[in-house]
Amino acid sequence: MNRNKREKEYYSLDVGDSTFTVLKRYQNLRPIGSGAQGIVCSAYDHVLERNVAIKKLSRPFQNQTHAKRAYRELVLMKCVNHKNIIGLLNVFTPQKTLEDFQDYRYLVMELMDANLCQVIQMELDHERLSYLLYQMLCGIKHLHAAGIIHRDLKPSNIVVKSDCTLKILDFGLARTAATGLLMTPYVVTRYYRAPEVILGMGYQANDIDQWNKVIEQLGTPSQEFLMKLNQSVRTYVENRPRYAGYSFEKLFPDVLFPADSDHNKLKASQARDLLSKMLVIDASKRISVDEALQHPYINVWYDPAEVEAPPPLISDQQLDEREHTVDEWKELIYKEVLASEERTKNGVIRGQPASLAQVPQ
Repeated sequence: MNRNKREKEYYSLDVGDSTFTVLKRYQNLRPIGSGAQGIVCSAYDHVLERNVAIKKLSRPFQNQTHAKRAYRELVLMKCVNHKNIIGLLNVFTPQKTLEDFQDYRYLVMELMDANLCQVIQMELDHERLSYLLYQMLCGIKHLHAAGIIHRDLKPSNIVVKSDCTLKILDFGLARTAATGLLMTPYVVTRYYRAPEVILGMGYQANDIDQWNKVIEQLGTPSQEFLMKLNQSVRTYVENRPRYAGYSFEKLFPDVLFPADSDHNKLKASQARDLLSKMLVIDASKRISVDEALQHPYINVWYDPAEVEAPPPLISDQQLDEREHTVDEWKELIYKEVLASEERTKNGVIRGQPASLAQVPQ
């Protein structure tokens, strides 16, 4: 594409404190969110004739870590195609050459109505609670089938439409499991860290506080679990105050749950049982994703097409092992963006997303 034609395809506008330079097919931009990784706007796509979300990345090339993260997010999003994972519809850059490709690129994704932070403030019945959990588990199972560990699952990274369709997003911290499962703890948002991640950290005041909060509620773990820890971590854990913990009936009394459902026979006791199996300090005794999908509170929605969808094929098998300079990462990302632009001039990267599921009434 020649330089002049490329320039004519884009226009710029100020959105809050940032300037978006986007393809003319995207109109009516409105800011809907911002964070450390960038700014997100809603827009109307005149090619696909639908509303979309456009994410402008913030300084992806400021260091090797950010550049590698940006590359990894792009590659993983292009590989994954599941109804419970956010769909990547397009990726583009207004920059005309690799030399100009300095500050930003844009990801175009499906637009949802709210994130889970907002949804959990609503009064939801058991049907919707269990259906949301079912979809989360389907999305996580699909990622795990390809060896992808999300590493930053939290309510703000899970989005929902008004029809109760749920999708997982934000792959900036995702990684593949090829090099083992030891996770760098600082990347996981603090209060969503699993106990085994907390115990892999240095003993800073906030981390101690978090561990204490866990054992105050669930009780000090058994000696069998402590023997699995390395000596220094075990000494630390054994020197903390000991707690008996609370029963799950006390932690999650009936008053916290909706009324029992006549439609699907879903009950508070089933939800509490699932929580008791999920909130287990010892990961080896914690319920697995597959087991959770078979739990009575979840399996009323079980659909093999959703649960057993073919796993994504990771195009770059050395996704995590590769180490490059910032300039080398930049060139890899630029090539990925140009390749995507070529394939999506008048469409989407992976075909239209699957039809959205409705919650049966």
